[in-house]
Amino acid sequence: MPATDELGFTDATAQAEMVRSGEATAAELVDAAIERVERLDPCLNAVITPMYDEAREAAALPIPEGPFSGVPFLVKDFLAEYAGVRFTESSHFIGDFVPDEDTELVKRWKRAGLIAIGKTNLPEMAIGATTEPVRFGPTRNPWDTTRTPGGSSGGAGAAVASGMAPMAHGNDAGGSIRIPASCCGVFGLKPTRGRNPLGPHFGDLLSGIVAEHALTRSVRDSAALLDATSGPAVGDPYYAPPRRQPFVREVGADPGRLRVAFSKETLLGTPVHPDCADAVLDAARLCESLGHEVVEAMPPVDWEALWTTFTTVMAAGFGWAAADWTRRLGRAPREGDLEPFVADFAERGRGVSAPDYLLRVQEMQRLSRAAAAFFESFDVWLTPTLGEPPVTLGTLAYDGGDPVAHRRKTAAFAPYTFVANVTGQPGMSVPLSWNGEGLPIGSHFLGRFGDEATLFRLAAQLEAARPWANRRPS
Repeated sequence: MPATDELGFTDATAQAEMVRSGEATAAELVDAAIERVERLDPCLNAVITPMYDEAREAAALPIPEGPFSGVPFLVKDFLAEYAGVRFTESSHFIGDFVPDEDTELVKRWKRAGLIAIGKTNLPEMAIGATTEPVRFGPTRNPWDTTRTPGGSSGGAGAAVASGMAPMAHGNDAGGSIRIPASCCGVFGLKPTRGRNPLGPHFGDLLSGIVAEHALTRSVRDSAALLDATSGPAVGDPYYAPPRRQPFVREVGADPGRLRVAFSKETLLGTPVHPDCADAVLDAARLCESLGHEVVEAMPPVDWEALWTTFTTVMAAGFGWAAADWTRRLGRAPREGDLEPFVADFAERGRGVSAPDYLLRVQEMQRLSRAAAAFFESFDVWLTPTLGEPPVTLGTLAYDGGDPVAHRRKTAAFAPYTFVANVTGQPGMSVPLSWNGEGLPIGSHFLGRFGDEATLFRLAAQLEAARPWANRRPS
């Protein structure tokens, strides 16, 4: 078996093969991952709830035969509930709530053979592009511990980038998988709306804005995990178009000559950092060198109207989330139970009437049609993932001032990713560039609705042309 540190940078597919071949046992992989977490986490603060006893017990029992049998995994402490393990959403209000049943996604991870070793940090209730909750403190970026790992799946991004586990759960309502993937130099894909289930508590979330998946070291891990988890559960209100073949078979398949549109300007008129502009131009040239047709173009959409509509729906969603937890816990949040920005956002949401909410959803759907029409001419749309490299911790924290100004600051940092959540299309951040300071800069590709296949084919081609697996934070 490779040394503990080497294992940390061995992808999940390879680790599963080690178990199948007898080169390592599940218990050995789990113990090695726990050792890495215990050694690295005092610096990074990525894991907020260890599950070591549960993991060692699972590794000692017969493990389901799946694509990742015996592989250690980390779970973001949001939406995915493990029976008997505390669930916090990094919130003082939720406290140490202990669910009594697994969510559907957790059941599918277990059937795939994954063994959860802990839960990762996030901003309170997963709201924000940085991971700096009051309850657990900030997660630090392993490339530079003064910088943000992104959010809201920042704990997951830091954990995978530092080698704690080969992949980690994330969810995405405005970029929460892809933002930390860019900040931490790993691969992050948000699937098509309805591809992964949200049950049993939810049918869809915020009219389809929220999606579940993971951050991974390799493209093939992301594809194989999506194969293991995707598909409708009983009672789901809708689901994504069926895949043509297993996603893992798309990895390495010829994508053909794609029509790639690219944009380096932001959608909201905010500045783009030169490092991010350079990175997207470099990604466009790389695509061109691989034989794709590359054209500078952008969907003809009123982006300001789309952003305003999106944030209103999100605000209504946080008003609902506070009400939902009030019902589950049997008590309302008291003064100080919620961080100021979350409380302000929820209060704004409570002011959105039901008719206005539905009008906003209607507007999102109308604008989504304009974006979708763009993909009749192009296969993918390439932009920077973020408007600037990972910023210093504290830059995106709410200081209790103007909440609108805070939302604008966040929008300038992450001005692209929300589009995929509004339209339901799959999007991915691919770690193709590092700047002069050694910080990762992701390139974002948006695909057609239901067409993760093209994204996986292109991502694997980019991974082969410019490998990132050997890039490791010091």
